[in-house]
Amino acid sequence: MIFDQSEFDLRCEWGQQGVTKLASISDVVVIVDVLSFSTCVDIATSCEAIVFPYRSHDASIDDYAKSINALLTSRDRAIGYSLSPTSLLNIPPQTRLVLPSPNGSTLTLSTGKITTLTGCLRNCLASARFAQTCGSKIAVIPAGERWDDGTLRPAWEDWIGAGAILSYLPGRLSPEAEAAVAAFERVKERLEAGLCQCCSGKELISRGFATDVKLASALNSSDCVPIFLNGAYVKAK
Repeated sequence: MIFDQSEFDLRCEWGQQGVTKLASISDVVVIVDVLSFSTCVDIATSCEAIVFPYRSHDASIDDYAKSINALLTSRDRAIGYSLSPTSLLNIPPQTRLVLPSPNGSTLTLSTGKITTLTGCLRNCLASARFAQTCGSKIAVIPAGERWDDGTLRPAWEDWIGAGAILSYLPGRLSPEAEAAVAAFERVKERLEAGLCQCCSGKELISRGFATDVKLASALNSSDCVPIFLNGAYVKAK
């Protein structure tokens, strides 16, 4: 079966299988996890922090954080640095931070030696412009979420975020990429309302994190491009 979209310059596919099929044949991969990994990384690296993705908040993470002399984000989104973008707005420069995430972090750590960026609505134009400097074959991967049984739940916000990045890229779009662009174009004038009404946004708002959703919806408010180098996301120069 052919799933690699190799005849197109601009590719788009979901989650881990998307990375598996597209990363090795692309010049650059852009991971999109709008609520909230990619938004967190954008905000933290904008402040010149250094963000180390980690697959999960399991028993091994404490030793890992100590081994690289880094702080560990809190499991509780309301305490300290966490997967809440709001918590990272004033993180000091050069802070080394381990950020576990079953979606954005896991996908980042699966791309191998391919140049890897993380993009969101906040930095979609900047991400697209930087990706073009890496080559013409660009894979944009909406991360999605997980159902209770561990299977992929396509997430509206990641589909729209992927479409936003792809909308600024020149080149021949795969049908999957073209569909993501069309979805973004349809809702780009009401992004905050859309994020508030989608499943992931409603969940965060119900838990008291409406500000996180608002931050995530701020289209092109950031010119930061987080690039994955030596095990960490840093602000691309």
